[in-house]
Amino acid sequence: MARRVLVIGGGAAGMMAAITAAEQGAHVIVLEPNERLGKKLNITGKGRCNLTNRTDLNNILAHTPRNGKFLYSALSGFGPEDVIAFFEGLGVKLKTERGNRVFPVSDRAFDISAALERRMKVLKVNWIQDRAVNIIADDIDIIDKIDKIEKKEKFSRYVTGVQGENKFYAADAVILATGGVSYPATGSTGEGHYMARKLGHEITPLSGSLVPLCEKGNTCARMQGLSLRNINLIAWETRDGKNIKKIFEGFGELLFTHFGVSGPLILTASAYMNDFEKNIYKLEIDLKPALDEAELDRRLIADFKKYANRDYLNALDDLLPKKLIPVFVEISGIPEDLKMRDLTRIQRRKILELCKRFEIIIAGPRPITEAVVTRGGVRVSELNPATMESRLIKNLYMAGEIIDVDARTGGFNLQIAWSTGRTAGIAAAREK
Repeated sequence: MARRVLVIGGGAAGMMAAITAAEQGAHVIVLEPNERLGKKLNITGKGRCNLTNRTDLNNILAHTPRNGKFLYSALSGFGPEDVIAFFEGLGVKLKTERGNRVFPVSDRAFDISAALERRMKVLKVNWIQDRAVNIIADDIDIIDKIDKIEKKEKFSRYVTGVQGENKFYAADAVILATGGVSYPATGSTGEGHYMARKLGHEITPLSGSLVPLCEKGNTCARMQGLSLRNINLIAWETRDGKNIKKIFEGFGELLFTHFGVSGPLILTASAYMNDFEKNIYKLEIDLKPALDEAELDRRLIADFKKYANRDYLNALDDLLPKKLIPVFVEISGIPEDLKMRDLTRIQRRKILELCKRFEIIIAGPRPITEAVVTRGGVRVSELNPATMESRLIKNLYMAGEIIDVDARTGGFNLQIAWSTGRTAGIAAAREK
């Protein structure tokens, strides 16, 4: 008789788990209260869906700063090339862009979710629009007496089904794939964490990862709307105003906002800021990364000679974006009405250093509801990395963002969803 597998959550990890379990011959039900499947998936990558990163296992782990080693088995079993082959097999044409990021050729995330839905229909996966309220698990000793199932070490209870808002669903295995708590409008409201905690699992503190950052002060607010491209960014952990540890360095784009900074480079840097209560973080922006200090100094000498009769405030148009100039001038401490012919070597050096190390002190992250992914979740030590099965509850599996694993931008987080969903689906369908 086919195993009855119930998947809680119809997002990326949940749909992959459901498809995989059905391919293994299981009878699969997906509980998803939203009016459509893949609601969060459809807004990823600004609606384009960066579904993976075409790279090797070690590079994925290097881009997973939190509990990456836990994913070794899942990623080994279903890596980026497997994901690409899977979706191309479903008829989705893919392309690889800068940074090895993989997108559908159509640039439509909906094509990814639609392909998954079609595959679910072919496999007769039953999607029920109901909300899971509780996972039901019986004491394993009682099951031993009734069904003579051998008691296994570490397991205290055994999954028997899920209570929904509308009815009870009996199941031989349950895969919990409800996501985190970012973008709650898509259904990621933390209900999965509540159910896991109720069964005895520890949930590590939840916060935002890949999240915009708030500044200390109003430097960024004065440049609101300004986008800087092709800049180099270093994030520092500081103490008493001194740089203690470089935690991130990257090249790309950032955006100044009314609260601080955002953009791809900032979201990635935020993944390395793990403790705002303990640490003060500082961003150091190299506004001219293509020029070393000697080359930049020659450039400054040429510019200031060209504008020798101009005031300092009006002599930076060739060097900096217009919106940045008043802030730059104020931070430099050089009088804005100083004629460039009167600029000293020490003052020119100050301008150079500010170009290479423009600093923003970070006050903290934006609310978790604005984060791309959730940092924290079910503690990985309580899961079997080879199967995604709970070490506490027999035949309960986890997949995707509910687990305490998160990665940088670039398709890595969706790769984690596909890999853990695949792993959980195989194990849930085959386990006896």
